Amino acid sequence: MKFGSNGVDVRYILHFWEKNMSDKSVRPLSPHLQIYRWQWTASYSILHRLTGIALSFGAVLIALWLVTLGTSPDAFAYVHGFMNSWFGIFVLLGFCWSMFFHVLNGIRHLFWDMGMGFTLEHGQFSGHLVGISSLVLTALVIALAL
Repeated sequence: MKFGSNGVDVRYILHFWEKNMSDKSVRPLSPHLQIYRWQWTASYSILHRLTGIALSFGAVLIALWLVTLGTSPDAFAYVHGFMNSWFGIFVLLGFCWSMFFHVLNGIRHLFWDMGMGFTLEHGQFSGHLVGISSLVLTALVIALAL
């Protein structure tokens, strides 16, 4: 008996299912639970995605600020007051750091696209360099803003 549009035999599917379900006791657990060691490059990759999301929210916040600029003085004063609060400044500094980290890590990825820096040592060094450089550039922005 054939199954589906590709004509796979149902007996083959049932045999495959029974064989794989009966071997559960001899199969190892997922290898990441026992042998996987977390790497810096994975952390920087996840952080790159998170900063991209943060930049999206920051862009919405800046767009809201600009829209209120053209709407009414009261609306602008409200959003501007939020941005001048301690929480608003914290959000803007996070946005600034996210932008620097995301751009510098994007440059790092451009070098990878050119086939450079694929060794574990280069990946760790460039990741640390991106992290430190983004903090230094954010501190420079803070210093210039004061």
